[in-house]
Amino acid sequence: MRAAPRAGLIPAVTNLADILQQRFGHAEFRPHQQAACEAVVAGHDALLVMPTGAGKSLCYQLPGVARGGSTLVVSPLISLMEDQVAKLAASGFAAARIHSGRPRLESRQACIDWAEGKLDFLFIAPERLRVPGFVQWLAKRTPGLVAIDEAHCISHWGHDFRPDYRLLGQRLGQLRGAGAARTPVIALTATATPRVQKDIIDQLGMPDARRLIHGFRRTNLAVEVVELKPSQRAESARALLCNPDSRPAIVYAPSRKECEALSATLSAAAPCLPYHAGLDADTRDRAQAAFLAGEVQVIVATIAFGMGIDKHDVRTVIHAALPASVEGYYQEIGRAGRDGKPSRAVLMYGFNDRRLHEFFLERDYPPVKEMTRLFRALGKGGADINALAGDLDLEPMVLASRLDKLVGHGGAEVDAEGFFTRGNDGWQEGYAARVDHRRDQLDRMFAFAEGRSCRMQALVRHFGDQQDDGRACGKCDICAPDKCRIKCFAAPDARQMTCLRIIMRALAARDDVSTGKLHRDNFTESELARRDFEALLGALEQNGLVYTVNDEFEKDGETIRYRRASLTDAGRETGENLEGAVMLAVAVGRQESAVGNKSRKRSLPLAMAGSRPQETGALGASEGRNESEPNPELVAALKAWRKQQADKEGVRAFHVLSNKTLLAVAAARPGSEAALASVAGIGPRILARYAVPILRALGMGAES
Repeated sequence: MRAAPRAGLIPAVTNLADILQQRFGHAEFRPHQQAACEAVVAGHDALLVMPTGAGKSLCYQLPGVARGGSTLVVSPLISLMEDQVAKLAASGFAAARIHSGRPRLESRQACIDWAEGKLDFLFIAPERLRVPGFVQWLAKRTPGLVAIDEAHCISHWGHDFRPDYRLLGQRLGQLRGAGAARTPVIALTATATPRVQKDIIDQLGMPDARRLIHGFRRTNLAVEVVELKPSQRAESARALLCNPDSRPAIVYAPSRKECEALSATLSAAAPCLPYHAGLDADTRDRAQAAFLAGEVQVIVATIAFGMGIDKHDVRTVIHAALPASVEGYYQEIGRAGRDGKPSRAVLMYGFNDRRLHEFFLERDYPPVKEMTRLFRALGKGGADINALAGDLDLEPMVLASRLDKLVGHGGAEVDAEGFFTRGNDGWQEGYAARVDHRRDQLDRMFAFAEGRSCRMQALVRHFGDQQDDGRACGKCDICAPDKCRIKCFAAPDARQMTCLRIIMRALAARDDVSTGKLHRDNFTESELARRDFEALLGALEQNGLVYTVNDEFEKDGETIRYRRASLTDAGRETGENLEGAVMLAVAVGRQESAVGNKSRKRSLPLAMAGSRPQETGALGASEGRNESEPNPELVAALKAWRKQQADKEGVRAFHVLSNKTLLAVAAARPGSEAALASVAGIGPRILARYAVPILRALGMGAES
């Protein structure tokens, strides 16, 4: 029988293992759960970053029970709340939720139960904190714990930023009390880069929070990326899902229209339903319930589906178009294989996907000039959104979206009655930085799709998991091309072979050349389009004959990014004798054609594996020669130090450290002076003058 909650008291059963077994029915903790629970039970604020399916929910649920009283959970998605409340209720806990999809009387009863101390858990949407008097009402009963799920939504730099989340820090201040009895806060997310992690802590006012960052590597997940025309994707997905071993499956579609069409096509392979925001709530609920119960084996959905859905046996996640960010992509593929069994994530993409995202970016983030017009129209008196929409000749939904962004950047304020007033000037810089960041996220996602290094390795590096051992996964389309389900390989035809030999000859004559110059100097666009050139260069790289590194330079205040290509030792030995040494990826529209033509589907040659550069790169191409792709956060830290040092010495930045050397240092992550000395470009002069500050900038201290 459920024990009555007791606000502010620790229950008699304080042994976490006993609570885990008696109240939650688990024999033991999963990796990293116990340490997180102990920190929160002890009253520490915490930021927990663990992959989807690693058991984050228990890390606030168990401490909430152990601390006594009621736990307040802020969650952004209705489906997530419904799933969590149902599971807690099934385990004998009193749990309720308040969101826009609940009947008013049930929400009112939840409020009464909270006030009377009858709830173990209350889930609320962040938007509810806007409601006049709601925060004050919640504050009448101090919770034993506050949990903020999907905490990346707080950060401007997260992939799913929400203005209401940005204001959580100040809105929750009234709920936590003060002094030694102050209620702890745990923020949880599966997708936060180091920059986002810092922003979450800053925005929530948790400078002493325990940072619990664990396990981005998914050892049972094989990632396959294939370039396909939009017209080929539905049939490729259908053929893949005809195999029962590939189901259950989640298929992500880029739009509601494509969701419906794709669902109709895939129904020929297995029982399938669509799920998107254009369907009424009952239809969505039935589709979700049918998928969870196994009544349908495939769900085709827009990106909102699956957040917090606990279905352990999903074998395949398919993206029918390029996602907008690596963070969002990682979260979505994390819904496969939660049971630990082998699973696959298939990403279908094309260059037109990028153009579509750029269109959406321009739509969702209009130019600063247009946002300034809105800023000025607000004035200092409260403005009703409908009247304002008429004055500006904007649809109310469009205006609401723009106002949210303006509020999030401080350019507008909203009062308890929902009226908007002008905020502070100076919001423009932050807004422009946000747009640049969104564009950078898209660049990184496209670079991941185009990359030639281990897919899992690239994802781990992106999130800055310093505890990872950096090994290749051995399962993805790069590491194990012979295991691909859609992507096939074929020998080059005569024309492709000619172009490949020209590339090899040019690199033999001049190494370390930008890929753009390599293309311009050897081909016209009509002879070999840049896209086709990149595909051939990628094939040489994937076959271990060429390696590329990312580089950049400053021009007129703008950072210009590019890649440089060089031959590997194997490439120099092979030269132009490429017969049997290179295979090209072939994107096929029908899986049967790949299976039926065994001569086409071949694994990449392994004879060169011993001399192939170590593939420890992050997003984009492999860094080559025992270097990994530099972590963006480390690059930024080194650049900040370099600029400060250059200003101090009165010299240009490159006189302190060249871009090439800086990137090499960031990629190598040396932990001592001895390790730093082994990095290419670090000579005795640099080591003697800058070893200590370089290691400090990397966060490695000054150990020798």
